Amino acid sequence: MDALITSLVQAGFAPERILPRAPMARYTTFRVGGPADVLVQIASQEEIAVALRAARRCGVPVTIVGNGSNLLVRDGGIRGLVLRVASAFSAIRREGDLLIAQAGATLGACAQLAQHEGLGGLCELSGIPGTIGGGVVMNAGAYGGELSQVVRAVSTVALSDGAPLLFEGDALDFSYRHSAMMDAGVVVTEVTMELTPDDPDALRARMDELSRARREKQPLEYASAGSTFKRPKGLFAAKLIDEAGLRGLRVGDAQVSEKHAGFVVNLGNARAADILTLMDEVAARVRERTGVTLEPEVRILGEDA
Repeated sequence: MDALITSLVQAGFAPERILPRAPMARYTTFRVGGPADVLVQIASQEEIAVALRAARRCGVPVTIVGNGSNLLVRDGGIRGLVLRVASAFSAIRREGDLLIAQAGATLGACAQLAQHEGLGGLCELSGIPGTIGGGVVMNAGAYGGELSQVVRAVSTVALSDGAPLLFEGDALDFSYRHSAMMDAGVVVTEVTMELTPDDPDALRARMDELSRARREKQPLEYASAGSTFKRPKGLFAAKLIDEAGLRGLRVGDAQVSEKHAGFVVNLGNARAADILTLMDEVAARVRERTGVTLEPEVRILGEDA
């Protein structure tokens, strides 16, 4: 990876923003995962294109991550270059009823600004800890709200050559936990949302109500990646897991949460392998009992130790 680091420095990246052997456990909310060969903190759209060109010159693969809130990195880590699009690229601005956010802005920050500006449409998403970039790729949602309800345009650059690509209208192709960007080989750079004027106090009250509900029902005291499995059509993953008697099931320090069976949590010293083994066991037992195949909602990257 020395050639890649040299190429990045020559392209203008400050050495302190280039992290060799970066421990991915530090960059995921699950707090597990082996090292990335090289991780770079992205601060602009131009930097994404520059980093992609450097990786292409050196013949190394590129992986995009945000806040790591819906991510499980295997214990062997990630080969090649990881571009972290997070707080260094997170400006948000209002233009009329539009909220325009750089990809690294968190959904919480977007919701907070919208509330302050008297714009509704993001309250239900305010507790999701991920970035708007990662959220829009998977059409993140909670409490009946989804990004598809408010997103009108998504600016991206192509992974292949850094060329700008715009997705808007029907081309966004949103469905449950899916968007056109998921399969297009692109990096999200900016998201435009159309919101609705509303009373800031009412919006704050709704966000506070949902925050209380999350604290009461979700195991926020433990490291996790949120809901571990997608919702089967017409069903609820947590209910199927609970009815299969799997609440509290453990593999090492990975556990099906005793508070909410839809969450797999890290009790403190879990390995990615423990979490994956537990997920496989849960899926197998639910399938054996009900015939329903649970699909991971968490994004799984990297290689085994």
